[in-house]
Amino acid sequence: QYGIVLDAGSSHTAMFVYKWPADKENDTGVVSEHSMCDVEGPGISSYSSSPPAAGTSLVPCLNQALRDVPKEKHAGTPLYLGATAGMRLLNITNPQASDAVLSAVAATLKSYPFDFRGAKILSGEEEGVFGWVTANYLLENFIKRGWLGEWIQPQKKTLGAMDFGGASTQITFETRDTIEDPRNEVMLKLYGQVYKVYTHSFLCYGRDQVLKRLLSKLLQAESYQATISHPCWPTGYRKSLPLSSIYDSPCTEKERPSLALNTTVTAVGTGNGSLCALHVNKLFDFTTCSFSHCSFDGTFQPEVSGNFIAFSAFFYTVDFIRTVMGRPVHLPGDLKDAAKAICGSSWSELLQKAPKLEKRLPDYCAVSMFVYLLTTRGYNFNNQSFPNIAFQKKAGETSIGWALGYMLNLTNMIPAEKPSSHKSMLYNYWVILILLFVVTTLTSLVTAVCLLRRSKSSTI
Repeated sequence: QYGIVLDAGSSHTAMFVYKWPADKENDTGVVSEHSMCDVEGPGISSYSSSPPAAGTSLVPCLNQALRDVPKEKHAGTPLYLGATAGMRLLNITNPQASDAVLSAVAATLKSYPFDFRGAKILSGEEEGVFGWVTANYLLENFIKRGWLGEWIQPQKKTLGAMDFGGASTQITFETRDTIEDPRNEVMLKLYGQVYKVYTHSFLCYGRDQVLKRLLSKLLQAESYQATISHPCWPTGYRKSLPLSSIYDSPCTEKERPSLALNTTVTAVGTGNGSLCALHVNKLFDFTTCSFSHCSFDGTFQPEVSGNFIAFSAFFYTVDFIRTVMGRPVHLPGDLKDAAKAICGSSWSELLQKAPKLEKRLPDYCAVSMFVYLLTTRGYNFNNQSFPNIAFQKKAGETSIGWALGYMLNLTNMIPAEKPSSHKSMLYNYWVILILLFVVTTLTSLVTAVCLLRRSKSSTI
């Protein structure tokens, strides 16, 4: 059987086609990624002025799904679209445009022969929890099959999940501590086990919004002059951009100057790591807290514990440090030093190292510094806990993100109750066991006969 989920993120949309055996019971845990497709162009939220184009943008990937899913399975294949922080932001600023975009997208999805089950905007908490479910499901932390086909609940702890998208970032992990803010607590019952999970989503702390907010702070610091210095951009790099590209978001609109939005400013890279860290640090509020512990912006967070998996832009940032910069990332200090090394590289040096990444290259200094400050000052990872973070894109062949967890939830593929073991003792396994027993017995008999003959011949 097949299922399709469109992950409509703030910067782009990705389509995932999942596959599992047709005779699947509710509780088998063998869903895997069959194929995926990246939709060309920006996220659906950027089509607010021409909603029908949002639907049209999905057509090439939906046509791929027609090919990837066998024709006789089309009608029974559930199709979902979940939109995340980009649409959450649009819904804040222009609810009518948000509704129009979702309607246009739904109309396109309905025109395909799949079982369309809705297009909706996920809350930040849903995004965080479904990402956590995906990671732990794929790594068999909830339940796994034993070699006899029986279900085993592994005696290992769940993994925390950290997601870093274009417009928001999420942290989700199981905790025994008291969760002082009820908005951050989710109780899940999966396979008969109850999990108390802490989750929080920080809107405006995704990669693209962080970069806009940083530019806004730099403009403010230099009194909106026509040319400003940008300590997080490499030396030798400069760019002119209209104010509208910075202040077109609810994340920056409070700092919007009285200047006309078509005014152009030029930012010139000065490649100063220490100064960059200072400005990126100003994006967080580390002073306000009405709870016993906070991460930032007055948000309650218990102490991080156990292992974590960090995906999306967390993975891409650390992967850049490891592969392009050739530096290890084991401790917080490694991340800080790597960020400073990127900041200290000239534009020509960076281009030489990674010409294919030209579009994103200027921002790796700021984003690396942000990831360092978010994980250490924000989430309070230290030299002991930081090594417990695995920066990963996939588990096996399946992408880690909220999409799979979302589909598992909506198709009721993870039951609340523990699966009964007798259903799982598959006939095939018994056949294999009996065959193994027969083969082993025969081998033993043949060996015994051969040894007996050999001993007789030697005595003669």
